[in-house]
Amino acid sequence: MAATPLYMRRVGFDPDAELSAVRDRDGVTRVDSPLMGIPVWLVTRIEDVRRVYGDARRFAQSARHLVPGAPALTDEELAAARPGNMLAYDPPEHTRLRRLVAREFTGRRMRLLEPRVRDIVDDHLDAIERQGPPADLVRDFALPIPALVICELLGVPYADRDAFQERYARYFDASLSPDERLALQLESRAYLTGLVARARVEPGDDLLGVLVRDESAGLTDGELVGMADLLLLAGHETTANMLGLGAYALLRHPDQLRLLRDEPDRADAAVEELLRWLTVVHTGVPRVTTADVELGGHAVGPGEVVVCALAAANRDPALVPDPDRLDITRDAGSHVAFGHGVHHCLGAPLARMELRIAFPALARRFPGLRAVDGEPAFRAQQIVYGLAALPVTW
Repeated sequence: MAATPLYMRRVGFDPDAELSAVRDRDGVTRVDSPLMGIPVWLVTRIEDVRRVYGDARRFAQSARHLVPGAPALTDEELAAARPGNMLAYDPPEHTRLRRLVAREFTGRRMRLLEPRVRDIVDDHLDAIERQGPPADLVRDFALPIPALVICELLGVPYADRDAFQERYARYFDASLSPDERLALQLESRAYLTGLVARARVEPGDDLLGVLVRDESAGLTDGELVGMADLLLLAGHETTANMLGLGAYALLRHPDQLRLLRDEPDRADAAVEELLRWLTVVHTGVPRVTTADVELGGHAVGPGEVVVCALAAANRDPALVPDPDRLDITRDAGSHVAFGHGVHHCLGAPLARMELRIAFPALARRFPGLRAVDGEPAFRAQQIVYGLAALPVTW
């Protein structure tokens, strides 16, 4: 197994001390990326991250590195991954694709979806309560809730939802071999292809149905499958890890958990602070320079790969005072946990809603909740940071 790149290294909840030292000492530095197999420019300070992400002209999206930290895609892999995948494009193609989907993530759409999200959260809390302690909050709470919310968004039929959840629980199993993972990817795309075909015949009120009915969009089946696949992977994995890791962070900070339980109006601020403090996505898609640029005092030529360490940037003292302290009473809304600029996470409103509903509901339902069996296992080599399991009792 390749060594973990510096920008992915964590110690518990915190960025690795060496990564923080780079931010405090240099800001920008040249490092090797063992997983990508090339040297990259590492950006760690909040203002430099915003500058890179905010300038798609000089820092272009690296389509060959769609999975941050992984080796570059081959021509064949890139051709299969690009259709409909907004992460593979910059404007104007990115603008076209994003505009088509963005309206489904408006405040109005989120308000319509919110009652169903509350039902999904309550159903899982009911099941945990019936089962009785101990429970695994990752297995019983963090993983299934976002999966079912995505099912609602994409219009996955009720009869398919158990198999759908099972498939994506396996997809994110780090112990899978490359062949097993490829087989699962093919299985997933085959399912989504069938879902798109069904939407073509009988479009519903879900995201795929809306896109199919919009004839002016002119989306191909391949683009619709790519969009669904991206929303599924990005929308499930990130929120699931935030639910598990966020629950553990609150359990380790009982004063903050108590504050959230007793003062539910703090939920929005608590979510933003947890997003900042945990930053489960190590880095967005790497950027490639298109011209000579100055970055953190360094002259960087065209064609260089730039990686932004989001966890380090969100712990930058220039962002908030005392950044290594979890404080749900502060205003942390200018963090970059969802990225920045034109590629700012499209699903951020949905993720925020799920977290805003789930954390207070968990705190209210189980006021005596506590972690058991010592320190849980963190998923150290994963592209999205989180916990493998979180055993709890109450």
